[in-house]
Amino acid sequence: MKPVRIGLMGLGTVGGGTATVLLRNCEEISRRVGRRLEVVRAAARDIDQQTILDPAKVKLSDNADDVVNDPDVDIVVELIGGYSPARELVLKAIENGKHVVTANKALIAIHGTEIFKAAQAKGVIVAYEAAVAGGIPIIKAIREGLAANRIEWLAGIINGTGNFILTEMRDKGRDFNDVLKEAQELGYAEVDPTFDVEGIDAAHKLTILASLAFGIELQFDKTFTEGISKITPEDVVYAEELGYRIKHLGIARKTDKGIEMRVHPTLIPERRLIANVDGVMNAVLVKADAVGATLYYGAGAGAEPTASAVVADLVDVARAMDADQDHRVAMMGFQPEAIQDIPVLNQDDFETAYYLRLLAEDRPGVLADVTRIFAEHNISIEAVIQKEPEQGETRVPLILLTSRVIEKNMNDALGKIESLDAIEGSVTKIRMEHLS
Repeated sequence: MKPVRIGLMGLGTVGGGTATVLLRNCEEISRRVGRRLEVVRAAARDIDQQTILDPAKVKLSDNADDVVNDPDVDIVVELIGGYSPARELVLKAIENGKHVVTANKALIAIHGTEIFKAAQAKGVIVAYEAAVAGGIPIIKAIREGLAANRIEWLAGIINGTGNFILTEMRDKGRDFNDVLKEAQELGYAEVDPTFDVEGIDAAHKLTILASLAFGIELQFDKTFTEGISKITPEDVVYAEELGYRIKHLGIARKTDKGIEMRVHPTLIPERRLIANVDGVMNAVLVKADAVGATLYYGAGAGAEPTASAVVADLVDVARAMDADQDHRVAMMGFQPEAIQDIPVLNQDDFETAYYLRLLAEDRPGVLADVTRIFAEHNISIEAVIQKEPEQGETRVPLILLTSRVIEKNMNDALGKIESLDAIEGSVTKIRMEHLS
């Protein structure tokens, strides 16, 4: 059987890793597919600097259009990243009748609906396992492995940079800015770390996971996003004292009112396995009706972990490319005509528990005033810690854990609490999930 011919766009970290894995594991991959996977064309900005592909065997270019327009290419692999020109190149490849594999979470989260419709119309496949959680096969798990289930919720540590920062803050008592600087020096964080530390990268990924889990349209603009830059070492310590750890989670939950899609710092019980995922590692916990809870753990980034997912997609496409479209796995897990218009809830309608930190006057009656306001808003307090005042200080930190409550009710209550003369400044609010 003739080889499957591959065109690579981008030979950076992931592109170079993909080329390396394809060459090193060529025979093993061929045994699995029943035919060879061969790179026949590649494009990169600095093509003369690449040392992995043999120019005698692979046509090399600094123009990605050469890849999508090459009639000898069966599958285009987009590893450029970003929105443009990735979107235009992928749509052109589809128009030319080529299958596409991409690791571009931003592209799928923002333009996925357009891309999948174009692919459906042309009868080609778009595969994107590497777009979420690097080498962890979470997309295949949700789309295929859990196909018998109704998924109730999922929660994931899906950005390694943020997880590294929070781990260092917990283990070494370090300040956020100090750890961020080290993350940049180690190459975990970009010079502009906004996408990582403010949750945008995780929101791209959560948008994809929620669509796969619940059969809804990709709706990045409705994913609530909050970063970790305001987390203090004090909050990390207080959480530990209460038996919790702070993780930057992406959470998608189906409720009677609609679907929650939210990325934010979250207290979770330290006994949960996902609470012990440290450093730059990723993990996704999925709760489904038949199987219960399943946890997927591994490297969420890096050259070869991500390449592992890219090449796995190439294997899947190579196996399915000659099959009738009706007999392929649906690209978004559900048949296109079965995608549902389920409302996505806004922030006011989220339901969760809370960790709260207040700076209060050290005098009788203050806690009573606070608890009275909570009672008026039907908010139960589960635990309280009142710290001793520092020498010469008249205000003390007051830490409270609440039961689950609608976020609007919590915000209304906090507005009244912050107006009390005995309370200084704003109340620190971190959402809390038991994941049980």
